[in-house]
Amino acid sequence: MDLAKLAQDVKHEATAAGFDICGITTSAPFVRESRALADWVDRGYHGEMDYMARNAPRSGDPKAVVPDARTLVVVGLYYGGHTDGAPGEEEQAPAGARGRISRYAQGEDYHAVMEPRLRRLAGYLLSRGARIARYYVDTGPVIDRAAARRAGLGWYGKNTLIITRSGHGSWVFLGEILTDLPLAPDVPDDGDCGRCRLCLDACPTGAIVAPYMVDARRCISYLTIEHRGPIPLELRPAIGDHIFGCDICQVVCPHNTKTQAEGHSEFAARPDTGARPALLPLLNITEEEFRQRFRGSPVKRAKRSGLRRNVAVALGNIADAVAVPDLMIALDDGDDLLVRGHAAWALGRIGGDDARRGLQHRLTHEQDPWVREEIRLALAKPATPVGSP
Repeated sequence: MDLAKLAQDVKHEATAAGFDICGITTSAPFVRESRALADWVDRGYHGEMDYMARNAPRSGDPKAVVPDARTLVVVGLYYGGHTDGAPGEEEQAPAGARGRISRYAQGEDYHAVMEPRLRRLAGYLLSRGARIARYYVDTGPVIDRAAARRAGLGWYGKNTLIITRSGHGSWVFLGEILTDLPLAPDVPDDGDCGRCRLCLDACPTGAIVAPYMVDARRCISYLTIEHRGPIPLELRPAIGDHIFGCDICQVVCPHNTKTQAEGHSEFAARPDTGARPALLPLLNITEEEFRQRFRGSPVKRAKRSGLRRNVAVALGNIADAVAVPDLMIALDDGDDLLVRGHAAWALGRIGGDDARRGLQHRLTHEQDPWVREEIRLALAKPATPVGSP
């Protein structure tokens, strides 16, 4: 069997299936990355993402996942090419308090977009003699970035993301197929960021604690998506108007300034989600409205409570008194103490007589100790001028 020819055929099929880039590597362990992952978990940088710690012992060894695997076919799908209203980019946001949604989450859920394409590619491998073709889209115990680098798709940026050489920058979703079909591997990418540290300096919460090391507990993406509890008080002002994810470390990256102009239509901002949705309609959104509006959207991952928490923080940072009546409604939500606590914080940031009266009234009825403390802190805080951190 001509392994090089077969590998080329697989890449052609990957393109036909709709992927933008494809590389191939062996199933040998990712020794360096395994050690780095273990150290990352030991430092507690994974936060509440227990699945990261649980899967860490086998994530660096593809054969621990699929014992008969010989090859990893790694693919990438570009999700850039659309206006996202990220900081520093030109935009015309409609009037009113608006939040920011990360570029990857403005359109369809990437799992739903990539999985049929991977299924097709896996079927092709089976037709060419493979007995096994198991695929993952950010869902399996495989270090995606390690596989992508060794398959030649790109190198590690200091923000920990893969930066591709294909004109797609780091705006790429990764997926892989573990198969027993032998294929000629590609040469690993040995690129680096040199002395550039723009991503480290731009991160508002200091989450990139060192080159190639992110403390998820400080990352805006983690805090607004994966984290389920209260957002730490000291980090709330730095979150700004982000309500789902963050693109700052990618927007400032020089390798993302000249990426492909055209993007996949599935990832264009949906009319009901958008890059900059109005905040007030989201603050007290019902469960049914949440399910309807974000059906098929990555935003569902934050859950209704998490999204409302994030919206309250954004409104507090924007500090526009027009939000006070809606925040008062959230403050009285007897079913969600997480929302009540963050609404109290936002009202404290905005200040004013109406906000103070509402906080004082709620304090006389509030039973939860954490929410009571949030209300006390809010009442003790002077009003924040609009535009202040």
